[in-house]
Amino acid sequence: MNHHPRRQAFLLLLTLAASVLATQPIFAQVQVSPPPASTQPVRSQPLAVPPGTFLGGVPTGDRTDTVEKITVISAIRRALEHNLGVLTAEQNAGKAQGTRTKILSELLPNINGRVGETRQTLNLAAFGFGSTAGTPFADFPSIVGPFNVFDARVYLSQSVFDYAAINNNKAEGHNVEAAKLTFRSARDYVIHVAGNLFVQVLAASARADAARTQEETARALHAQAVDLKQGGIIAGIDVLRAEVQLNAQSQRATNAVNEFEKTKLTLARVIGLPLGQRFELDPTLPELPVPDISLDSAVAIAYDTRPDYKAALERVSAAEATRASIKGEAMPSVRFNADYGAIGLSPSDAQATFTVTGAVSVPIFQGNRTRGRLVEADADIRNRKAEAEDLKAAIYYEVRAAFLDLDATGKELAVAGKARDLANQQLTQARDRFAAGVASNIEVVQAQDAVASATEQFIAAQYGYELAKGGLIRGTGKSEEMLRQIIGGSR
Repeated sequence: MNHHPRRQAFLLLLTLAASVLATQPIFAQVQVSPPPASTQPVRSQPLAVPPGTFLGGVPTGDRTDTVEKITVISAIRRALEHNLGVLTAEQNAGKAQGTRTKILSELLPNINGRVGETRQTLNLAAFGFGSTAGTPFADFPSIVGPFNVFDARVYLSQSVFDYAAINNNKAEGHNVEAAKLTFRSARDYVIHVAGNLFVQVLAASARADAARTQEETARALHAQAVDLKQGGIIAGIDVLRAEVQLNAQSQRATNAVNEFEKTKLTLARVIGLPLGQRFELDPTLPELPVPDISLDSAVAIAYDTRPDYKAALERVSAAEATRASIKGEAMPSVRFNADYGAIGLSPSDAQATFTVTGAVSVPIFQGNRTRGRLVEADADIRNRKAEAEDLKAAIYYEVRAAFLDLDATGKELAVAGKARDLANQQLTQARDRFAAGVASNIEVVQAQDAVASATEQFIAAQYGYELAKGGLIRGTGKSEEMLRQIIGGSR
């Protein structure tokens, strides 16, 4: 009888211990712990948008029966809103921010709550408390219960010091900044793409008009040759030669018009026009200033302002922070865990309890896993630095090529207009000589070819000069700034 109270107290102690063991797996599920050493955090990859993406667009709006008139500014504005390259870069920036938020959660408190009620029986023999005769627990029953356990608890987990998580967060911060800069670069680039395509459509339109004019001229010359032959002034070979020239000019006109229509389709896709929407272009172009700076100054401005180059440098910093986080995985980390709640047989008799735990985790041996990851991280840093240096060189060559194009097209434009006028005068005189019967139409055919060549050179110089100015603005990273100046404010 003297042992009966002790027996009841011991049974109660076993029951409480068993209930803690029963609820511990659930606690382990809701408790937030740092990732194990073998788990690598998911990282964002704010890579540059492939250039081909900028030739796509998301058709937006309803098609109308009217012919929409599009200016170069409206085309650029539509491209900034609907071009696939810009939309992709914007979504990549959002994804990078989301990844950074997930990484940041490793450094922030994590709080969870749980309310549970359990009814159970326990087999004490399974825990070594058997009823074998002669043992200290011979009088204990093998089965305890059934009994209830009610537990309502709040769990808190907080990283106190984790060098790896700190540098993971730094790396993602650089990746987010790189994604934002890539988005800015995408906007600059799509301004360049839309503007270039608009100018190319105008050039294609000018070529189509010139080809149609030359076709009409060839048709008039053919009719003139037929009349002169009927009057006995020229031979039949001249009529045949005029007909061959007419067919050639007709084919050129057909090809020029076809190229013009296809170029229009490319522009419509880039700026996201509704499918099948008819449109025409306003040929008026804003006057782009010619930057009065030297090559070295332009390159220095480009290095200072180009968002794609800044994004490349941010990716280098991200790779370096990633390496630091890998080294941090081999360092001790400190974490704080706590819980507070009420536990009892039922909610009415539950009593408040709490647990406070401070833990230091010290990696001892990881099988050279950290060393292998550091080798990978070093290779990634070298790649990122190489990409940044390559982009730096590409910017230099891009700006220098823009200077060369600007100088060449400026000189070509100065003489192309005069050459075109002279070619037209030559054609007029050749037609007069042919009509007077003092020359064959060989001179006329040669003069027509000279007009076609001079017209093409003038179109190439005229629109090439505009493209060269736009290329220099793009090269120095001033596309969006120039757009704001043209339209008188930000978008």
